[in-house]
Amino acid sequence: MSEKILLHTCCAPCSIAVIDELRASREVVVFFYNPNIYPAAEYDKRKAEVVRVCREWGIRMIDADHEPQVWEEAVGVLGAITEGGSRCAACCRLRLAAAAARARDLGIAVFATSLSSGRQKNSSVINDLGRAIAGEFGLIFLDEDWKKKGRSEKARQLVAERGIYRQRYCGCRYSLAAAEISARGK
Repeated sequence: MSEKILLHTCCAPCSIAVIDELRASREVVVFFYNPNIYPAAEYDKRKAEVVRVCREWGIRMIDADHEPQVWEEAVGVLGAITEGGSRCAACCRLRLAAAAARARDLGIAVFATSLSSGRQKNSSVINDLGRAIAGEFGLIFLDEDWKKKGRSEKARQLVAERGIYRQRYCGCRYSLAAAEISARGK
């Protein structure tokens, strides 16, 4: 196996194809840090699915604390901003910085995130943040748009084959409210 990589994962549907691809050439350490996920029961469901994937494939997983209050402080008054705006960037920055800090502490020089595989996530924003944070920590960020090269299709297939829980909103209380409004409008 070549170098280690610390992969921040947001959920199993977004990370399963990423983990599968990376484990073919690297030693993957999965880092689950998502203080944004609301409510706690949803957080538990998403974490359980990541745990299941990691157990199935023999991948080391680090389960960080939930810390919703840390997320609330990080997004502050940005709550009313629509999905994909500065609230999301602040949320991604928080999680990427935590991943970089954990990678540095573990002596892992390269880190990545599954966040760019989310259909509502802008990979260029996420990758710009990742590279900037990597520079701050003296690390390398693997900047990929995990939606491309057939990865989204592969993720859907793997999720369906394993009966993995697929959430209907990004994760935070604001995205839940927006999903509920959208569902009522249909």
